[in-house]
Amino acid sequence: MTRLIFVFAALLAIASGCGPGETEPAEQATDAKAKADTTPAPSDAGTTAKERALAAKNALFTKLSSRLVEAMSSGGPAAAIQVCSQDAVKIAAVVSESQGVRIGRTSFKLRNPRNAPPEWTVPFVEQRVAEPQFVELPDGNTGALLPIKLQTACLACHGPEDTIASDVKAKLAELYPEDQATGFHDGDLRGWFWVEVPASNDATDTAKQ
Repeated sequence: MTRLIFVFAALLAIASGCGPGETEPAEQATDAKAKADTTPAPSDAGTTAKERALAAKNALFTKLSSRLVEAMSSGGPAAAIQVCSQDAVKIAAVVSESQGVRIGRTSFKLRNPRNAPPEWTVPFVEQRVAEPQFVELPDGNTGALLPIKLQTACLACHGPEDTIASDVKAKLAELYPEDQATGFHDGDLRGWFWVEVPASNDATDTAKQ
């Protein structure tokens, strides 16, 4: 049982770091996984942009976690890395549509070039801001930047190069030839979820702070 809990925790860590959400306690993430495919988009009425951004981040986290668990169960670690390479962007697109937002992941050390930071996030990325940011964008939308902190299990793919197993190095070299995302340590800032929430008609929206 202990081993199974550890494996699941590792998968959750991979889910938040394989491209680049904030990692969640295992007991919370387990409950979230059970709801992975049923997370509804919050109603616009009375819902702030901040709440919508957090809901979208949670939906992406749980859906990606669920897919990684499936891959690990059927094909082991290599299959999980494959999910990061091929499925993560598609899952983000599904969440974007279902939640009515734009969402993705980015970092100052990219593994996947497709995760390059949107223009409005660049100053925060350059400063490596480690706290959640909610800003009003020029078009009236709300931008949210939510940090990813590395946990121990993430080091299998993101730690110092001399600590990464040879088979993992080989798979990463195959799928991410321009990989920059190694050399991290436990607790380091890995990257961020970014979310763009469309402008609301509600002038009292307090999320822009």
